[in-house]
This record gives sequence, structure tokens and C-alpha cells, in this order.
Amino acid sequence: MDSKASRRLQAIQDHIISPPAAAAGGAGPPSAVLQTNQTAAEFYSEEQGYSVVLPEKLQTGKWNVYRSAMSPLKLVSRFPDHPDIATLHDNFVHASETFRDYKYLGTRVHADGTVGDYKWTTYGEAAIARTAIGSGLVAHGIPQGSCIGIYFINRPEWMIVDHACSAYSYVSVPLYDTLGPDAVKYIVNHSSAQAIFCVPQTLHSLLSFLSEIPSVRLIVVVGGVDELMPSLPSATDVKVVSFSQLISQGSRNHYPFRPPKPEDIATICYTSGTTGTPKGAVLSHGNLIANVAGGSLGIKFYPSDVYISYLPLAHIYERSNQIILAYYGGSVGFYQGDSLKLLDDMALLRPTVFCSVPRLYNRVYDGIINAVKSSGGLREKLFNAAYNAKREALLKGKNASPMWDRLVFNKIKNRLGGRVRFMVSGASPLSADVMDFLKVCFGCPVMEGYGMTESSCVITFMDETDITSGHVGSPNPACEVKLVDVPEMNYTSDDQPFPRGEICVRGPIVFQGYFKDEVQTREVIDEEGWLHTGDIGLWSTGGRLKIIDRKKNIFKLAQGEYIAPEKIENVYAKCKFVAQCFVYGDSFNSSLVAIVCVDPDILKAWAAKEGIKFESLEQLCNDPRARTAVLADMDAVGKEAQLRGFEFARSITLVAEPFTMENGLLTPTFKVKRPQAKAYFAKAIADMYEEVAASESSGRRVL
Repeated sequence: MDSKASRRLQAIQDHIISPPAAAAGGAGPPSAVLQTNQTAAEFYSEEQGYSVVLPEKLQTGKWNVYRSAMSPLKLVSRFPDHPDIATLHDNFVHASETFRDYKYLGTRVHADGTVGDYKWTTYGEAAIARTAIGSGLVAHGIPQGSCIGIYFINRPEWMIVDHACSAYSYVSVPLYDTLGPDAVKYIVNHSSAQAIFCVPQTLHSLLSFLSEIPSVRLIVVVGGVDELMPSLPSATDVKVVSFSQLISQGSRNHYPFRPPKPEDIATICYTSGTTGTPKGAVLSHGNLIANVAGGSLGIKFYPSDVYISYLPLAHIYERSNQIILAYYGGSVGFYQGDSLKLLDDMALLRPTVFCSVPRLYNRVYDGIINAVKSSGGLREKLFNAAYNAKREALLKGKNASPMWDRLVFNKIKNRLGGRVRFMVSGASPLSADVMDFLKVCFGCPVMEGYGMTESSCVITFMDETDITSGHVGSPNPACEVKLVDVPEMNYTSDDQPFPRGEICVRGPIVFQGYFKDEVQTREVIDEEGWLHTGDIGLWSTGGRLKIIDRKKNIFKLAQGEYIAPEKIENVYAKCKFVAQCFVYGDSFNSSLVAIVCVDPDILKAWAAKEGIKFESLEQLCNDPRARTAVLADMDAVGKEAQLRGFEFARSITLVAEPFTMENGLLTPTFKVKRPQAKAYFAKAIADMYEEVAASESSGRRVL
């Protein structure tokens, strides 16, 4: 061990003290407790500390590295109860042997395409299929270590293929079904994928550019009919087989497992990004096991748990959920593939665990609020009385009278099946108001986490017993976190009363780098191993982390003020008229403008109330009275959120067309593609700035 590491460990050891009884020779075995550091007193509270502060470097004397209070002296890299599980293959072997006859993968979509009751595959059956698929790939001559593309949405076969990749040391490469053919072609070539699993719908797309993806040797069609497999010219050297054919081939010719090592690549997750070509985040088996092992210290699952899988498996959030569920032997029911029918799937499946994103939770919130307001009279008063009583009890850490659930909230709970015991939110910030609302209405803990693909998923998460909202919890026990100064945005780790800065993370969860891109890897991982996230955080009381801003995508206005548009867009998203928002500014102008995709129901209801007649939503969006009303509501929301003067949009354009992946304005993680949005709305932006200039010269406010 080098001297620097030894000194750091010694400094930590100096904060371990024996309890008085043990020190005085009292009875009982000696045990150590952590002694707090006085210089960190403003950051750490013994009464409610979820984090512990440690020194990064002894020379500076600065205590700025935060670790989970659940494991402050050692970063978790394996499951404490099963330290022998070091890879995804180990994890599934453990699951399939321990829970062999338990329900594992369920689907409502039957072989003939009809939708009915859930049919289940057990862990043991999934293990047999895993071995057959892996053996089939070996039989087709796919070399160990090859990349295997998975090109379809969530369904049981996705997980079986992923388990096969782990067992036979292949690298799974998810291909987003929403990325489009150009991005898929790029990823296949960039990763040199040798086999691709697809469905009949995506097979046609692959065949259209087959000559442009020369590394591919095998295409496996999931759900395809054996007799309808296309025959390709022999000159192509590409074989097309059905999933069932590959299973049969592998079943006849079993090959032994080729177990991976912890440091081997498990998957390459290509992040769509808001600019440029996709980047391939390389994640090892050790990365993924460390992340979920750390999470297991805070959230417990059981074999009786039922989970609904609808979040894209191409994203690390859902992959991580699947890994930890398998470890605990939970059941995974897949949605039928249509997000509009998700509630129908949940009513039948009756999940006990529900993970989602703020976009969906906000829709749930808006739906309930609008339904309550439209009910009016006694029903609205009853809901408000019930909500206020439960919320007051929640904030005091007490249980409200069960009467309110019987009268009001059980009907709401039943919308998600009636058995959800906890809910999780991730991918983007969830407002404290919406989180408290969900806790009250669904009567269960709602926990928010923070992470990214490059950290194998979770960086921080809330404690299940923490009743406060508006933060993303404390560090995953598998990593340590620090805040780095961002002077151009006036954020420093010395800020009082709470340190602020760019969130940086280090530990066994940090990815191996971007595939074939050393330059971009060095941009995000520094020489000391810290991953720079680009997010701005604040350490609040008890060692809880808050996400307050975004370093990436910041730009300067003409007067030199820095703008973080995503922060402003998150504020405006709370406006009742706003479904989506794109805030724009540049160094040639001193103010901001915004493109607002309206909530059609809210805007139409407002127009009817105001007696405004219109023939189409597009016509209503162009009505100056509508623009005035929406901007006034945005101003009110902005003032409540204490936006600074230059952070307010001076002019807006209302649009009826949503931002979608299909029109190129959203990434698959529902983030606005800023360069594309700028080009798409170029004329509207130019028109708004002309209006702003005209209004400034006349001294009036823009509509």
C-alpha cells in the first residue's frame, strides 16, 4: 500500500473510538464507533446523518468527501450476504439455483400476438433457455467477447439473451428501438456487433442496410415464424434464424459456460446524448454488481415482490432494477408494449414495486388534480380534507387515520393494482410537491435516486425512512461523492450554509470509459478517478444531496449572465398550461425566449371559460390572448421559484405539436435535443427576438 493511502486510512482510523464501557474494561466485546470531525460539524449531524464526511487529501486539511453512513470506512463492491457473486453470471446462477421454481418472467402477449392473462417462466426455465441461447451463439461461431445487439423493447427474451451473454462472456449492446436506423447502423458498426437479436418489425430495418453493417454474421428474430425467415443471398455470409430455432440448436449442442471475470465488459450502453453521435459507455460486471450491491443496503426486495417492466431496458435505470430483482428472486411482469395501456397491465399484474420517471409521475399528479377540481362541491372538499390530514401526519412521521384511505385514497391506489409498497423515481428531478402528493395518495414511501449510465446507475438515493422531500438522498455505499467548485456559476464547496458545486463520484461503480473514445473519457474522468457528472449539487442537512443546476448546456447572455436552461425549463414545467418547454438564449441577446408545447386539455378549458372560439388547437396557440395567459402563469410560477430577472422568458411561442423522438426533438430519456430544437424552431426564435427588440424600443412587454 502506498504511503498516501496509508496516511488517509490512518486519519480515518483516528476517528474510530471505543465506547466508554469498553475503554474502561467494562463487560461486553469491544466495538468501534465513528467519531465525528469537528471541522465538518456544519455538514454532518449525528442525530440525522445519512452521510459521513472524510478527507480527500491530508495535505489540504479539507473534509469534502461524502460517503454513506451505512458503510463509511469501506466502499461496497459485493453483496454483503453473498460476496462470492462477482459478475452478472454469478448473480443469475445464484437466482436460478435459489429460486428455481419461482415465477420470474411474465408476459401478457401470447405467441399468436393476442393479449390475455400473464403467463410465467420460472427461474429454472429461464436458466435452461439462457444456456440454449448461449450454446446456439457458440455453435454459430460467434467468438467469445463479441458484441451482441439487442434490438427490441422489453419482453422476457430480452433478459434471457442478456443472461446468455453473461454466461458465455459476450457483451450485450442494447439498440434503442426509438433511435432510428442511422443511429442503429452507427452503433452496430462502432461496436463491431457480430449478432443481432431483433423482432419482425426491426428485421426489415436491419435488412435495408445489411450491406452497410459488415461485422454482422447472425440475425436472430424473436417472435418470428420459422417458415417465414427470409433467405439471403449466399454472398452475404449472414444467417437469419428464429429465436426458437436458435434455442433448438443450442439445446441439441450444449456448450459449457465461459464465465466472465469481474473486470470483463458486461455491456456497452450507448447514450443518445443531446448532440453528436451516440457514445458507448463501457460497464464491467464488477461495475454493475457493485452498484446494486450498494443499493441492497438501503432497499430490500423479497421473492414475493412483483415488478412491472416498462422503462426501456436499453437504459441503465431499468437494467439495474432487473439485476437486483433477480438477486432477491422477485417476479418481473412485462407491459404489453403500449404505454397507453400500462394501467391495464398494472391492474392485472398488481405489482408491489413501481419505478418510474418524473414525466409519468407528473401526469399522474395532473390527472388526479384535474379530476378533483372537475368533481367540485363536496367531493373536492372531501379530497382536500383527506389530503391535508394525511400530509400533516406524514410531515410529523405519524400515520393518519385509515378512514381517509377508505373514503378517498384506496380508489387511487387501485389504479396501480392496489399492492404497491414503495415507489421509486429517477432519470430527472421530481418536485417535492409531487413527491409529497404521491406519498399521500398512494400511502407508501416514495424514494428518489440520482445517477447516470457512466456510474452504472445509482450515485445517491433516499433512505426509506426519510420523510423529507426535495433531495436525492445520500451516497450509494458503493461510491464516494464530492462537490467541485464552478466559479463561473458562483458555486463553491465553501458556500455557506451549504456547500455547492459540480457533483463528482468515485468508486467501483464508475464506468471503464467511452468505447473507442479516449478523448471524451478523459473529459469526464480526471487523473484521480473522479467522474465529473456535469450536474450541480448542494449538501443539505443530514448529508442529503440536492440537484440544483446543470453545468452542461450553460450559455452566456449578451450581458455576461450565465444561464442553465434545464433548470428554468424544470421550473416552467410546473405551469398548468405547459406540457413541454424549450428555453433559448445566446450571447447576442440579453433575454430569453421559450417554445411552449401546451397541454391541450388545459388550454382548451381556459379558452371555453374565457368564451374564446377556435377551430383548431393550432389556431388557439396563435391567439395573442392565449399567449398572454400562458406567459402570465409562467411568470407567476417563475416568481414563486425565485428565478432571477434575466432567467424569465421575455417572449413565448405556443405550439400544439409535442416534442418527440419521432420529430427529432427528444432523446430516448426525454431530454430536449437543444441543437435540433434550435434549428427546428429557428423562425419562431427569430420572430420572438424581433418582438423583444420592438418592445424594448417602445417600452412595452412582449405578449
